[in-house]
Amino acid sequence: MKKNWLTQFGLPIFFFISLAIFGQEKLEVCSLLTDHVVLQQGMTVPLWGWASPGAEVSVSFAGQTKIVTADKNGRWQVRLEPLTASLTPAEMTICSGSRVIVVKDILIGEVWLCSGQSNMAMTVSGCLNAAQEKESASPLIRHYRVPLRHSPWPEEKVSGRWEVSTPDVVGSFTATGYFFAREIVSQLNIPVGIINSSWGGTRIEPWICPEGYQLVPELKTINERIQAAHPATESGRQRYLGYLRELQEWIEKTRSLIDLGQIPPELPAVPWIDGDQQQPTRIYNAMIHPLIPWAIRGVLWYQGEANGNEGESYYHKMKALIGGWRGVWKQGDFSFYYVQLPNYRYSDARNAAGGDGWARLREAQLAALGIPKTGMAVTIDIGEANDIHPKNKQDVGKRLARLALAKDYNYAIVPTGPLYKKHVVEGNKIRIFFDCVGKGLIVARKNGLAPVEERPKGQLTWFSLAGEDKNFVRAEAVIEGETIVVSSPLVSKPVAVRYAFTTNPAGCNLYNRDGLPASPFRTDNW
Repeated sequence: MKKNWLTQFGLPIFFFISLAIFGQEKLEVCSLLTDHVVLQQGMTVPLWGWASPGAEVSVSFAGQTKIVTADKNGRWQVRLEPLTASLTPAEMTICSGSRVIVVKDILIGEVWLCSGQSNMAMTVSGCLNAAQEKESASPLIRHYRVPLRHSPWPEEKVSGRWEVSTPDVVGSFTATGYFFAREIVSQLNIPVGIINSSWGGTRIEPWICPEGYQLVPELKTINERIQAAHPATESGRQRYLGYLRELQEWIEKTRSLIDLGQIPPELPAVPWIDGDQQQPTRIYNAMIHPLIPWAIRGVLWYQGEANGNEGESYYHKMKALIGGWRGVWKQGDFSFYYVQLPNYRYSDARNAAGGDGWARLREAQLAALGIPKTGMAVTIDIGEANDIHPKNKQDVGKRLARLALAKDYNYAIVPTGPLYKKHVVEGNKIRIFFDCVGKGLIVARKNGLAPVEERPKGQLTWFSLAGEDKNFVRAEAVIEGETIVVSSPLVSKPVAVRYAFTTNPAGCNLYNRDGLPASPFRTDNW
């Protein structure tokens, strides 16, 4: 039987017509926009993705419909008007042509980015009382884990998904971030989303964006290296042109050697910042850049162990990290709260001057409080001498949450423990003044997860005093009102005080009555 034209050609023609009409349609949403997502309340919410160039994209959510046209590269972005916190799951619909994406189980609340190295990456399963903590998982907490990647150039996408906190999955959440979120939920009764972008063992340098390095003159050497690797700069352009010349020479030489049956030489190196994940900007490019400009309340940062031999240089890098992220996010000076490194390893109590181990790194972290809208959770009392990953992450999360409750959510509480403010020499004594005294200074001790216990008859420890000879000795320290008076019969004309300025001041015991430890400090710069 003779086939008609539709039988003979119709299906293939229909297939190719359909491909021409529909096959070119494209619609993607940014990696963070998955089921179970938490969107930030109270501020404009950017949402973005990719479609066919020039295609119209509509986003409908919470009574709002935003329509935009994808640019020549196919990228589109809309900005939802500020949303109100909600415990009721909702759906969002994104359309372009015949393509439709529906995102389900969306909550509105608070969103925090959790970043740093292994102590931020450490999971609920690795902390104290893990089994009990998992059983009490709060479904108002959602977690997004950014996969470990590094790249020489900024990337657009990550592959991850939001998970609802349940006993079955919460064990894989960042413990510090989870306990922070749990405290916020308990106080505000609104959902909290935590974006976990952390990588164990990493230094601070690969987390800093190029723009951050440009802000800090003290990091000029690293910035020049970054600029020289980018073809948009003059130095970078010259390097790439040189690379192309070398590559052309390699091609010609290799062709001749292949004709002779000989092995060609190694390819010339591309002039980008190459190497592992520890190189400047490489983790930022792959694990932070794809998240921008997602609406967040702020950042929680727990890092420093890998830079533990530094001092002031770490402060400059903190300035670059914070200033850089705020600049590229274009969301203003969002809150940036970080963890001061805990007590670790062993310190000789006879070494009154201290300065060993992480002492100067902690000092740099203390100095970083001079950066606007920052806060520091002091953990000098909850570390473990033999474990760089102390298991009490509950108190770490609570102390970070206290900063947020005081500074972001307007709770009338003292945000942290006593912080050195100034000192005055009074004859053969030095009087120390503090910020964040709260309800008053006390001698106390911390044992595991139990609340801080005041020791009314206890003596303050780990205070040292020095005269003009710069020779420190252990000193007596007494609480007088909201100040500490430090003295020693061995120093008749004191000029400087140090407190807990050592890698592990085990048993250091200055707190405020709010149960928060004082940060280590020194009044000198010797």
